[in-house]
Amino acid sequence: MAGDLPLNRETLRQKLRDACAPTDGVLLSADSGSPVGPQAGAPAGVPAAVLIGLVGHRPNPGIILTERTAHLTNHAAEVSFPGGKVEKIDDGPEAAALREAFEEIGLDPGRVELLGCLPAHRTISGFQVYPFVGWIEPPVEFAPDAHEVADIFEVPLRFVLDPANHRREALVVGGVRHEFYVIAYGRRRIWGATAGMLVTLARVLTG
Repeated sequence: MAGDLPLNRETLRQKLRDACAPTDGVLLSADSGSPVGPQAGAPAGVPAAVLIGLVGHRPNPGIILTERTAHLTNHAAEVSFPGGKVEKIDDGPEAAALREAFEEIGLDPGRVELLGCLPAHRTISGFQVYPFVGWIEPPVEFAPDAHEVADIFEVPLRFVLDPANHRREALVVGGVRHEFYVIAYGRRRIWGATAGMLVTLARVLTG
């Protein structure tokens, strides 16, 4: 049961240990099990990475989320994880996730202890997103990039783990019906790829 799961870093690390396999497009390091980069033959898509940052409030960590600014070309005003495209300067998607978190919300990569990752997530906009789960000991201060980030907030991990908070909706894009998850938290509407990755996280941790 989700309510009985101890949400400490070691339990979460164990739960995440086998969550992203090479067939999901992420190669695991033989020494540490740390995700180090895309594997040859991974599904097509523009490589991107996000950080699912867990602020270690006890007994219920908070998941870091951002509200994007309204003027952006892609996903304006939507809720998302810190993240973005994997660039040539990045040593794989793990490095991209940490770099983007630093650029978008001012999170020092040295404060992030990576616990593992989730299966790669393909978006309808053509991205192959590699989600990395990291632990951040509180207190933590953020410095949002005003161009990209309108707000930074946290959602309690136990709220996300509760399947009663996962709702399915659908929309039609280009004549094709797409179903997706929605997680409503207060006035926030978390949906699409971000909600999908949160639901995957919940299933991995409670499975």
